[in-house]
Amino acid sequence: MKFAVFDHLDRSGPDLGQQYEDRLKLVELYEWAGFHAYHVAEHHGTPLGAAPSPGLFLSAVAQRTSTLRFGPLAYPLGLYHPLRLIEEICMLDVMSRGRLELGVGRGASPYEASFFGVDPASSQERFEEILEILQTGLGAQRLTYTGKFFTFKDVPLVIQPAQRPHPPLWHVTRSIDGADRLARLGCNIALALPTVDAGRFTARYRAAWLDLGNDPDDMPFVGNTRNVVVLDSDRDAICAARRAFHVWYDSMVHLWRANGVELPRAISTPDFDEAVEQGYIVAGSPASVRDRLIRDHEISGINYSICRFACGDLSFEESARSVRLFAREVMPALEPQHERDRGRQQAAIGAYARGLDWIGADDLSEVGFLFR
Repeated sequence: MKFAVFDHLDRSGPDLGQQYEDRLKLVELYEWAGFHAYHVAEHHGTPLGAAPSPGLFLSAVAQRTSTLRFGPLAYPLGLYHPLRLIEEICMLDVMSRGRLELGVGRGASPYEASFFGVDPASSQERFEEILEILQTGLGAQRLTYTGKFFTFKDVPLVIQPAQRPHPPLWHVTRSIDGADRLARLGCNIALALPTVDAGRFTARYRAAWLDLGNDPDDMPFVGNTRNVVVLDSDRDAICAARRAFHVWYDSMVHLWRANGVELPRAISTPDFDEAVEQGYIVAGSPASVRDRLIRDHEISGINYSICRFACGDLSFEESARSVRLFAREVMPALEPQHERDRGRQQAAIGAYARGLDWIGADDLSEVGFLFR
């Protein structure tokens, strides 16, 4: 089991500059905690996403971390010119010394596509063509391609990715029926499904992977996302999670409501208790969260646990406390100890050297040998 973080970077207050800085501090904390990767969403014209250009934000992430992997989850391919996207991907991968995770998707909102003059009905065709161009161009010296939407003839690609032929590929999906096709592609998967449905997807994906003659130990990551709040008591955590959920959900449905349409319940339920029951939210004391995740992971069969620690109106202090408790009291039950300890020690040493102010009194044990 690997752990990762997903972030909508939804608006949490009027001071956007402070929100960016707080998120970058949390990213440093994610590295200290030993998370495998940090994934950020892309949205437009909505408070759901304050990183409409994820590459810009991730370039700051690359400078504030040294071991944490990161990437968009996902680039909505239909909104991009593929040549420019190839160059951006290469830049981020080189700047981070090969830490980029490449998330791609069709895009969930027809309203956001329309802002760019893109017909939502063409989104699947555009996605497939642009993905083919990315896979053709990344790692190549020149790009030649003829398609319905784009044509390139012998275009030089002077910047190459650090990871060859390209960074690890991620697909975002809610479709259980897509498991067989995605297994054939051999890509990593990010789901946003109730725990039981995630289990159905994972079982189909794993069966398709094995039917192809692949080694089960080589199966790509299959992860599921949920909001996670860990505080010292069940009462405190559930109260904070309930408060933040309603703020986050209002951002989630913003564009749909503006167009007089209800958000499909398949995307998210508006009811907090129902969301908890389905596994979209896990909140409680460290012991409660640990027990719930062990159960949910057994049901879902995932090998990549994607957590959202910052959303809605959760304060930086609440999110940071949640991450610390999760790292110390939840992750040890679900992830090999040596991998996490090594990452935390490296991150803590780097944080101390840079004088970062998120280092608390209980974090100093990670770098205590420096004072001996």
